[in-house]
Amino acid sequence: MGLRLTEINKSVDQEMHLADVSLELEAGSRYIILGRTLAGKTSLLRIMAGLDRPGTGTVLADGQDVTGVSVRKRDVAMVYQQFINYPSLTIYDNIASPLKMAGVSKAEIDRRVREVAKTLQLDPLLDRLPAELSGGQQQRTAIARALVKESHLLLLDEPLVNLDYKLREELREELQHIFKERESIVVYTTTEPTEALMMGGNVVVMDEGRILQIGKTPEVFNHPCNMKVAEVFSDPPMNFIPARIEGEQARLSACMKAPLVGALKDLGPGEYTFGVRASRVFLNQRHDSDIGLCGEVSLSEINGSETFIHVGCGRIKLVAQEDGIHKIESGSNLPMFVNPEDFYVFDGNGDILIAPSAID
Repeated sequence: MGLRLTEINKSVDQEMHLADVSLELEAGSRYIILGRTLAGKTSLLRIMAGLDRPGTGTVLADGQDVTGVSVRKRDVAMVYQQFINYPSLTIYDNIASPLKMAGVSKAEIDRRVREVAKTLQLDPLLDRLPAELSGGQQQRTAIARALVKESHLLLLDEPLVNLDYKLREELREELQHIFKERESIVVYTTTEPTEALMMGGNVVVMDEGRILQIGKTPEVFNHPCNMKVAEVFSDPPMNFIPARIEGEQARLSACMKAPLVGALKDLGPGEYTFGVRASRVFLNQRHDSDIGLCGEVSLSEINGSETFIHVGCGRIKLVAQEDGIHKIESGSNLPMFVNPEDFYVFDGNGDILIAPSAID
């Protein structure tokens, strides 16, 4: 099954949710829709599912126009952020419910329910009610109910967002194996760049109801087409620094100047924006070619096993992502170092000119 969306527009109460969205999805492929809250991810999934109808545009499934066809008449399964289970039914019956509604034989229902339950480690829980399960087990049940249908279109709307870190890691790994074994189109939405990279496949980067870039996930991560994609597909967001090329160097501010080395040599005089990911900003000089600044720490965020350190020097604001826990007092002075070959370069319109050759 292939799915094609052409020039989809959707507004609610005169508020634009989707604008000129065109997308072609191939059977057996995985698509990660990445975007911040209100980017239009859920609106797009609801139109794919047939839960909503676009204001304009068409949806084709295997070449057939299904734009106005309801979800009940489509070969689709969907998992939501908030797990939805029938509280009075056992886990077995929750998983089996779509098959019973479709008139599948009892023997086939039993085979498919037990198979998917084993895959999602629910087989010891089939006789329990949802209220007796943890949040993670209830979400597994909702995912199992979607998988058991064996639909050609599987939509997952931030299915792990309400789970704790350990459960998210476990389910992410399990889902990747499940997706690889299926011939269906899988569409998975997330706000997290790290999750998009882990899930792999193809990524669709969205912002304010529009698609910004589509491609293989690592390729889009390493070669964002513009500043907005670089910002959305980076956690924390990419550091952006205004720059002026003068002679054989880039003047970033009184605090920092960068020699034009590597691909930067091809830049002519003028105004640019340099970008560098937080993971490529360091507290110690690693190479002779590294350039540095000494700035004032405005914030030091400990995030699990990493620390995000915010430093300002004039118009330059940098965030460094350091492994481990670093307790650094706000207001203290701290050196930071960047290698010029790690810079992304964007033109005056925000379009990419240069991307580092090294993979982040």
